[in-house]
Amino acid sequence: MLKGISLALATTALVAVALPSVAQDKSGPNVGAAAAGATPGGASTLGLAQELYAVGMAQGDAVTVLAAAKLAASVEVTSAEAAALDPVIIEVGPDQTTFAKRKAAPAPVPAAPAPMMNEGEPRPAAKATFFTAANEDEGAADSPVTAEAMFARARELAADDEALLGLVDDALAEGSRGRIGGAVEWVSRLPSGQTDVWEIPYYGNSYAEIAVVGDGDANLDVAVTDENGNVICYDVSWSDKLYCDWTPAWDGYFYVTVQNLGGSRNSYYLLTN
Repeated sequence: MLKGISLALATTALVAVALPSVAQDKSGPNVGAAAAGATPGGASTLGLAQELYAVGMAQGDAVTVLAAAKLAASVEVTSAEAAALDPVIIEVGPDQTTFAKRKAAPAPVPAAPAPMMNEGEPRPAAKATFFTAANEDEGAADSPVTAEAMFARARELAADDEALLGLVDDALAEGSRGRIGGAVEWVSRLPSGQTDVWEIPYYGNSYAEIAVVGDGDANLDVAVTDENGNVICYDVSWSDKLYCDWTPAWDGYFYVTVQNLGGSRNSYYLLTN
């Protein structure tokens, strides 16, 4: 089951009255009211495609695998490279597994703030990896399953069924028509025993979504927190997939902590809108 936790934090979020002379309170959780008209986007669709594919393969069902392939192919994805995140700025909990928040920075020299994102460019992300790998087991997969591989599996499962083979051919012929856009994808190959911490910016009052989709080789525990260490989404069940959506109350950075607690490497995608 996709680890889907859309956390409103209604009981803990601070509701502030915006007055021209009063600065916005940014000490509480960076979660605001749901953005008007917001609906799950490409990250949600790709996460669902991976879940559906796993079900179809477990059942040997060509139709389910084909449905997963069509979902995966329906999203226009931009691949991106993560910048290096300085590990010094990340505050590590006393048990050395909890990454609570960004450390307080020294008072900056007054200057114009740098833009969080450049218009028209993919959302940036930075990543740091912590701890020493427990072993050198690279696992069976090198990445989550692609749409092309899903189509190929659907064809294999269809075998000599001409009707099913025709459905696969029709889906392939549709190509990229009707694709939805906006998903950005980063890949990380995380060895057993190590932890990735990602820093990702989001604008306030704008819909935000994140998905972590693993290759199935090892369990991944995932947490999404704001710059104050408040938990937005969190999951430690036996899975390597999570979907999280929310609306930030203000412009800010969010941190995605991905821990590989399994016995082999997991090559996973981090997906955002």
